Amino acid sequence: MDIIVLDGYCLNHGDLDWTPFERLGNVVVYERTPYEKIVERMGSAPVMITNKCLIDRGVIDSLPDLKYIGVLATGYNNVDTEYCRKKGIAVTNVPSYSTESVVQAVFGLMLELYAGLARHAESVRNGDWIKAPDFCYYLGSLRELNGKTLGIVGFGAIGRRVAQVAKAFGMRVIVNTRSPSKYPEDGFEYVSAERLFGESDVISLNCPLTAENAGMINSKSISLMKKDAVIINTARGGLINESDLAEALNAGRIAGAALDVLSREPEAADDPLKNAKNAIITPHIAWATVEARSRLMRLAAENLEAFIAGRVLNRV
Repeated sequence: MDIIVLDGYCLNHGDLDWTPFERLGNVVVYERTPYEKIVERMGSAPVMITNKCLIDRGVIDSLPDLKYIGVLATGYNNVDTEYCRKKGIAVTNVPSYSTESVVQAVFGLMLELYAGLARHAESVRNGDWIKAPDFCYYLGSLRELNGKTLGIVGFGAIGRRVAQVAKAFGMRVIVNTRSPSKYPEDGFEYVSAERLFGESDVISLNCPLTAENAGMINSKSISLMKKDAVIINTARGGLINESDLAEALNAGRIAGAALDVLSREPEAADDPLKNAKNAIITPHIAWATVEARSRLMRLAAENLEAFIAGRVLNRV
């Protein structure tokens, strides 16, 4: 059985191997595949493995032998899943493989906004400590997480784990979620979005992007926030109206934002947040530790193995 990996570089930069898939068939890996090359590269192969390639009706109709699409991610909005169902093509994803890595990134970004360790290290590298008249110096106010209020938007596996780590830092945790009755109380409080925006010192977005919450961080919600509040987004860029956030940062209406995701990726040259005051942007790497990518590789292969055996696993 031929297994075609269309955009393998995102998962495997050379520090992993494709052995879990190679046990299941003849694997051909392309590091990247432009849209116009998808049909040619798939040929008559029944199995497609992809992360972000756009698989729309045009592609699906051009691949009559396609039986299975394995998405190397939790999100699968790049695949027309409804049309795949009509055509009898199985689509799977890989949920919950990156929880610990994303949580680690949430607090890495949070600590950078509060303690500025990387910023100070770069300053020392640039020779500023040598020139300093005192034994130490600091670039702006350094702050503690202990005693601060963390507002978590979304309370799935990642949001719950963020809450647990926040408690270890001594933070008060409040939560806004669509399903507050789904989880037991554990030292946090369910609140409205308005109350979360108003009371939080740190806001962490850990929810999926939906039509209802798109642009939820905007001029109106920012107007409810404390002037020294900061925003962390490791979820989806579309949760934020980026022009409104950039304007608020530049005007000093909130203290900072640390974003691992943007509405357009890679970022555009004219992205309003690119040069915004107190904005930290990382290139969508919260999920990408070697441990998380290893789990993703293994679990994606297990999805395919289950399909071959006639079992249903992580079908979407």
